[in-house]
Amino acid sequence: MRTPTPDAPPVALSIAGSDSGGGAGIQADLATMTTHGVYGTAAITAVTAQHTRGVESSFVLPRSEIAAQIDAVVDDFDVGAAKTGMLATTEVVELVTDRVRDEPFPLVVDPVMVASSGDRLLDEDAERAYADLLAEATVVTPNADEAEVLTGIAVEDDASAHEAGEAILEFGADAALVKGGHVPGETVRDHLVTPEGTTTFEHERVDTDATHGSGCTLAAAITARLARGEALEAAVEGATDFLSRAIERHYDVGQGPGAVNHAVDR
Repeated sequence: MRTPTPDAPPVALSIAGSDSGGGAGIQADLATMTTHGVYGTAAITAVTAQHTRGVESSFVLPRSEIAAQIDAVVDDFDVGAAKTGMLATTEVVELVTDRVRDEPFPLVVDPVMVASSGDRLLDEDAERAYADLLAEATVVTPNADEAEVLTGIAVEDDASAHEAGEAILEFGADAALVKGGHVPGETVRDHLVTPEGTTTFEHERVDTDATHGSGCTLAAAITARLARGEALEAAVEGATDFLSRAIERHYDVGQGPGAVNHAVDR
């Protein structure tokens, strides 16, 4: 008889939608957390019929079922950090805000509004509900388009990224990572804005359209690193490095451009 040798990894929670194509959402989050040596748990908010070319349909779960999943996880696990992804509706945003408000763990809010394919993943009315959730965030991770929706500021360069990040801090967030993937240029410049100032992380742009799941993967990597006890700036630096490699060595799957490689470091 063999003696068990259990592992006790840090635990992270993803509150997000399911991607049937595996590139984004819960599937990307859990794979990324595993790659980072973190045990991933999940509360699924919506089920999407999705692939590398786009989103075919989406079904939002009943609020009671979403709440039950969150409660089950936090009741049993010592959650070290959590993230939010696709929340879909005002009611779900409000529910998640209520559930995370009194929790002690760091919270990464990825304000998922539109898929990489351009398909909308958030009701327009729900955009206004994000204000209260942002106030609970350790860090908010919008791309340029999402930052403009949240703040009304068009992110086109370093100065406007800093301005948008400052506006997100005014909602009550501890920090904002304004991502530069949608801003043209030879390099991708991600700006971490905190009350102490702005730190910029720069990576050479990878010449590919295989970025499906990139936002989810980056937020999940930050979450995993926070669950491991890393400080925020170190977590963001490590996560942006990881995403750059994950895009460069992307998965050539599906009939679309492909998906980021969540297991690139394994």
